Amino acid sequence: MGRDVRVLTETDLRGAVKLDLTAVDVVERAFAALAGGRVVMPPILSMDLPDVHGEVDVKTAYIPGFDAFAIKVSPGFFDNPKIGLPSLNGLMILFSARTGLVEALLMDNGYLTDVRTAAAGAVAARHLAPAEVRTAGVIGTGVQARLQVEAARLVRPFGRVLVWGRDLGKAEACAEDLAARLGIEAVAEPDPARLVAESQLVVTTTPSREPVLRAEWLHPGLHVTAMGSDQEGKGEIAPEALAAADLYVADRVSQCRELGELRSAIAAGLMSADGVPELGQIIAGTAAGRVSDEQVTICDLTGTGAQDTAIANHALAAAGDAGTRIAV
Repeated sequence: MGRDVRVLTETDLRGAVKLDLTAVDVVERAFAALAGGRVVMPPILSMDLPDVHGEVDVKTAYIPGFDAFAIKVSPGFFDNPKIGLPSLNGLMILFSARTGLVEALLMDNGYLTDVRTAAAGAVAARHLAPAEVRTAGVIGTGVQARLQVEAARLVRPFGRVLVWGRDLGKAEACAEDLAARLGIEAVAEPDPARLVAESQLVVTTTPSREPVLRAEWLHPGLHVTAMGSDQEGKGEIAPEALAAADLYVADRVSQCRELGELRSAIAAGLMSADGVPELGQIIAGTAAGRVSDEQVTICDLTGTGAQDTAIANHALAAAGDAGTRIAV
């Protein structure tokens, strides 16, 4: 018996899914579901391809109560811009949670990942940043740097943002873009220590394998969201900074101790994974989050398959009649 599978392009999905509070709430519910203990989420399949300066990640999760589950394939080939191609692409395959049959192909070229990653940063800021954020800082100058600032401002409406990057020209371009897009003061800051000192909320968005944020820069009332480390060998936050924070939170402890910032802190003998709270537990109220505006908090986001399943279900519902159907 024949059936139809929906195919949605990046254009379809950009028209249906925006980086807004709805997307933030969708991702927040995915984190809360993880805290419930019934989500089935296997380890990330991560393939490093140094010969071609590339990597491929595969993520998935089954969330009880959702109509479908997603399997996401996310390649990053970082020499592509030299031949006029984007570094990142990929797709999500949506399967029925009842029958296992393919329901949709979301040919998003990484757009949905960009949205759910930025939305996760907003969830972290909503639950861990001080109540009042006047200045935000972003370390990094790429697409996620822009989106993380945009998303964080949905939950903490700051009026000023500082941008640092190894290439000052790129930092200036990022700041100009943010100022035009958000209508706020945005300045390229050549000194990352000063950026941290003047900010109440800092997001690190780099693929760095060397720390870009040092322990001596931490100050009372600071929240840091680190989202760049998603593979073994990457790391943006000095291990001493993780150990010095009043509260360190993982998106998923099992992932962070292998792929995130926690890995380097464990390797340095400064921390263990025991007792580390997860963001979903703080959302659900089963673990304590920020308890005073003077605390230093750090949230480690490695990206979860639960986020992908949540945003894929949201995208299919939001797309309405968009896309095409193919008979299979």
